[in-house]
Amino acid sequence: MNKRKRTSIDKAVVNVWNREVGELSTRNFAHLLGGSEDLVLRLDMYRKLLKHKGCVNTVSFNADGDILVSGSDDKRVILWDWETGNIKLSFPSGHQNNVFQAMIMPYSNDRSIVTSAADGKVRHAQILERGCVDTKLLGRHQGQVHKLAIEPGSPHIFYTCGEDGLVQHFDLRTSAATELFICQPIDDRRSYMPVVQLNTIGIDPRNPNLFAIAGTDEYTRLYDIRKYKWDGSTSFGQPANYFCPPHLIDDEQVGITGLAFSEQSELLVSYNDEFIYLFTKDMGLGPNPIPESPTSMNSSDESAWGVDHFSEASLPSTDTNEKVTPQVYKGHRNRETVKGVNFLGPKCEYVVSGSDCGRIFIWKKKSGELIRVMEADRNVVNCIESHPHTMVLASSGIDNDIKIWTPKALERATLPTNIEKKPKARGWMYRMSSPQDLMLQLFSLQRQRTSPEHSGENSTADQELLELILTFNANSDGSDDDRGDAASVDDFFS
Repeated sequence: MNKRKRTSIDKAVVNVWNREVGELSTRNFAHLLGGSEDLVLRLDMYRKLLKHKGCVNTVSFNADGDILVSGSDDKRVILWDWETGNIKLSFPSGHQNNVFQAMIMPYSNDRSIVTSAADGKVRHAQILERGCVDTKLLGRHQGQVHKLAIEPGSPHIFYTCGEDGLVQHFDLRTSAATELFICQPIDDRRSYMPVVQLNTIGIDPRNPNLFAIAGTDEYTRLYDIRKYKWDGSTSFGQPANYFCPPHLIDDEQVGITGLAFSEQSELLVSYNDEFIYLFTKDMGLGPNPIPESPTSMNSSDESAWGVDHFSEASLPSTDTNEKVTPQVYKGHRNRETVKGVNFLGPKCEYVVSGSDCGRIFIWKKKSGELIRVMEADRNVVNCIESHPHTMVLASSGIDNDIKIWTPKALERATLPTNIEKKPKARGWMYRMSSPQDLMLQLFSLQRQRTSPEHSGENSTADQELLELILTFNANSDGSDDDRGDAASVDDFFS
């Protein structure tokens, strides 16, 4: 006789009974309830937050979850009481261009906010008495700064990464930023790309010494800040580990737009014109991912890059019969913008992402099964932020509003039948079709040439500069780029 499949209602009844008889702790019961698939299937729009006059590029909750902070193309930062929809505070960020990131520092009584923007600047806003706000410049990049990452539990320390390839460390107790390194390609395959333009950065919540960065190549790089010499005596550019799906290695058409760490130290990575992947420690490629390099895992590497700080599982497997592949999440579109990715649920049970089609996609983390597709914006959804304690989502994108989602629907949702297929890749992250793109690379080259460790490499940099200009001209003359006609380099310098 076939057994009846247990429903989520049956499971809920069993969990309540186990809690009542002491078989299930109150904490675990709350986690099971908070991560229930039934809640995900009942997510519905709770309200819209309307005040910004431009694209909303960033949304994030404070530690308590009662305040949502947002930043926009209108260069303003707004603090919301998202439950009532009321504005607690709105102020000009001090940036001269689109605000890309705004986050409340923990343990600051919600009065310390750090921001980054398209103007390449990093700023700090302090909320004073009677609603007054004091903003000041902390540092700058020679290119847009899409993301910053706050050290978990720290009211002072955070990191930034920019399209100039630079990673910086900030401590609000000091007045100067620390330039850690410039991210460079692992080999000379891409002579047109002297630096990796960085789109995203994240810190491992279980080990804040580890942070990951990613951008316009196929690799996510993991670093251990304990290897940095604060007196500047040694170089810190070598990652402790690399991550990349095997089939994307050497693929010059992909890049990474967003990443996130789970509470279990898993690494979630979203590729443009491709899919989303979940890596565990045992999927790392090691500190040197190039197969033909003989240096990968010898004893000198272990002492140099601190392999003792990582479990044995974090090293790449040597058994070719036991290849570990990352979980993949499919169905969304990610090609038009720098799109984030995130986890959902008290134990990161779900993966969530926006899409170019204006919808929100939610997958089961373990199986990769797509369980929700929610109509959200008229245009692209870029940002999805989950509440720190409950099943609540905030989303934003090209539209001027913010949408709050709660599990209030009376009926469980089903998947729509018109989920569109992923479009053909066009490699938008690598085409230098504007003078601004060219200048960004020129600035990056100049920074390398003037730094002490590259003082003897001017001739190499000059050659790279020439190749860069030639590449720019070649891309500008091409007819297959649908972003419009680009000015030639001759026009730019005339």
